[in-house]
Amino acid sequence: MKKIGLIGLGLIGGSFAIQARKYFGDAEILGSDHNPDHVDEALRLGLIDRPLNQEDFGDLHLLLLAIPVDAIEAQLTSFLDRIGSDGLVIDCGSTKSTICQAVAQHPKRSQFLATHPIAGTEFSGPQAAVENLFFKNTQILCEPDKTAPKLLQRAQGWFASMGMEIRHMDAVEHDKHIAYVSHLSHISSFMLGKTVLEKENDQSTIFAMAGSGFESTVRLAKSSPDMWTPIFKINKDFVLETLNDYIRNLKTFQHTLEQEDFEALYQDMKDINRIKTVLKGITDKNNTHGK
Repeated sequence: MKKIGLIGLGLIGGSFAIQARKYFGDAEILGSDHNPDHVDEALRLGLIDRPLNQEDFGDLHLLLLAIPVDAIEAQLTSFLDRIGSDGLVIDCGSTKSTICQAVAQHPKRSQFLATHPIAGTEFSGPQAAVENLFFKNTQILCEPDKTAPKLLQRAQGWFASMGMEIRHMDAVEHDKHIAYVSHLSHISSFMLGKTVLEKENDQSTIFAMAGSGFESTVRLAKSSPDMWTPIFKINKDFVLETLNDYIRNLKTFQHTLEQEDFEALYQDMKDINRIKTVLKGITDKNNTHGK
C-alpha cells in the first residue's frame, strides 16, 4: 500500500489530501500540522487516515509540504534526508528561488519538485479544504529538469488528474512575477482593510454601506498572517519593487485628482479598462482546458 504524507493540513494541504485519496486509490494518507487541533480535525473530516510519524518517512511514496515558506526553507533538507529512495518531496510555497537554492547541492535533489499551485481562498484550516480547489488552475513547476523523470511523471499525472494546467518557470522569474499578480494584491487588500477600519469606528456603518466591490477587494485581507508574513519577508526585494510601482501610480492618481484634471483621469481609467480583454483571454483559455 502506498503512503502519502502531508505536512500542513490547512486549505492547500487538505484539498490535496482529498485529491490524493481519489488519485492514489487505496493509499494511506498520513498528515501532520504544527496545530494539534488541525490533525484532530483532519482525522474527523476523513482527510487523513492517521497522523504522520517520524518512522513513516522512509516508506512514503510522496510527501507534500503545505506550510509557510520560511518553514519549508528551514525543514526541507531534513525532509529530504529522511525520505526513502523512491519517495518524492513536493513543496507548495508561494516563493521558489530561495527554496530551490536551499537544496541545490543536496544528494537527494532529484527527489524534490518545487511547485506553486495558483489556487486558494481567504479561508484556512482543514475545514476550508474543498475537492475542486485546483480544477482549471495553474500548477507552476520550477526546475523540473532537476527532478528524477520517474518521480516527475508521478507528480504530473496527479496534477493532470485534478484538471490543473502545468507550466514551467524559472524560479527567480516566478518570484518576480508572482509579486505583481499575487503578493501586491494581498498588500492592497490588507491596507484597504486597515484604512477603512481606522476611519470607521462604527463597524455597523461599514457593513451597511459595503457593496460587492468593497467585499471582493478586501476579501484577501482575511488571509492568514502566519502564511503571508513569511512570504513578504522572503520575497521582500521583489515585493518592494512592485510596491514602488504601485505607490508611483497612486501618487499620479492623487496628483491628477488634486489638479482637477478629470479628462486625464478618465483617459487613464479607460486605458486601464483593457485589462478586461486580458482577463477574458485567461478565462477563455481556462474554459478551453476544462473541456
